[in-house]
This record gives sequence, C-alpha cells and structure tokens, in this order.
Amino acid sequence: MANIFPKGTNETVIKAGLAAAVLGGLVTMAVWYYFTPKYSRVGYQPVQPVHFQHDIHVSQLGLDCRYCHSYVEVSGHSNFPPTQTCMNCHRDVQKNNPKLQPIRDSWASGQPVEWVEIHHVPDYAFFNHSAHVNRGVSCVMCHGKVNEMNVVFQAKSQSMAWCLQCHRSPESAVRPIAADKPGDQSPIFNLNWEPPKGTTQGQIGKELVKAWKIKPPTDCAGCHR
Repeated sequence: MANIFPKGTNETVIKAGLAAAVLGGLVTMAVWYYFTPKYSRVGYQPVQPVHFQHDIHVSQLGLDCRYCHSYVEVSGHSNFPPTQTCMNCHRDVQKNNPKLQPIRDSWASGQPVEWVEIHHVPDYAFFNHSAHVNRGVSCVMCHGKVNEMNVVFQAKSQSMAWCLQCHRSPESAVRPIAADKPGDQSPIFNLNWEPPKGTTQGQIGKELVKAWKIKPPTDCAGCHR
C-alpha cells in the first residue's frame, strides 16, 4: 500500500510545532510587556493647560508639596491646586506673563483650570492616599523625583505587581514622619531625604513597621473591594 503522506512529513510537523511554540512564546512575551503599565504608562507626559515647572517651584522656590496638593494628608484622593492657590503668588509675580493667561482666565470666570490627570488609579482598585502618607510613604516612592521634573511625567508603573512589592516589604519604603531636626522638612515631603549616617532604609523601615504595626494587605480583597 502506498504511503498517504510524502516522505519528510514527520520532520515538517516537528518543525511546524517548534515554530508555533516559538511564535507563541514571543507573542506571550510581547503581551506580557507591551500590555502592562510599565510600557503603556511610564513616561506618560501630557500637555497641560499651563506649563507648570515643578523643578523651579519645588527645588528653587522651596514650595512644599502640600502647598498645592493640600488634601494629601486628609483625603483618600489627592487634589489639583485650585486657581486661588496659583493666584496667591501670580497676582503680583509675573502677572502679565502670557503663559499664565489660562490661570487669569480661570480666576476671572470662576471655572477651574482643566489640568490633565497623570497618575490615575482604576475605579476597580481601592487606594487611600492619606493612609499611605500618614504611615511614612513619601511622595517620591510613587511619583518619583517630581522636584527635578520640569514637566511632570509618570515615573513609576503603579501596576498591581509594583504595589504588591511594597505591601510585601513595607520596610523598604516607609520613612519617619517627623523631621530629623526642628525646622527641617518632613522626610515624607522632602524628596531628597536620605537615612541618617550610620543607618539604612532597611533598619529604619523595620523599626517603623514594628512600632506602627504596619501590615499592608497582600490579598485581593485589600484593594479590590
């Protein structure tokens, strides 16, 4: 009886299977990376109505984060600065600068400036901003060195896996709330803070985790309620 399939069919099937496996692996790797916040969100830098220079306002002028984002310690969500906050200075400082026209228009009309949100927590995830700040999580841990950014961009992925790293090892992130010396800025809002000489973040973090009884949830129900 003649062979139904030509010679070499087995070899062809094996090669096709290997090719399909390699292609499947490449597709899986591409989806694993390109469909995650690490790729789609990190570096996101939308054009804002006003070119607000964080590096000048924070590093040069010394503004505290809370001057503009005034609810970070008491609210579950942070806030955009109201126009009144901007006009506290800009009624006199660079009051005729054309770049600040949207601020002046907002002040005259009573309509808020339409700032573009950069760091967005999905509706299906629960996140309390004040709970993190009041337990030693500095702004820099989630937002990066904003004090060095001319225009703010998303520096961290803020994905579920990224959040879980901190929840599983909170000692790597928490800082003292009180300043090291009277008159100094709190380590939470001092984005350049470093542990005192002779200590490490791990040592300080472990002490604070024990003293404050910090035990972040690591199960699904902690953030998906």
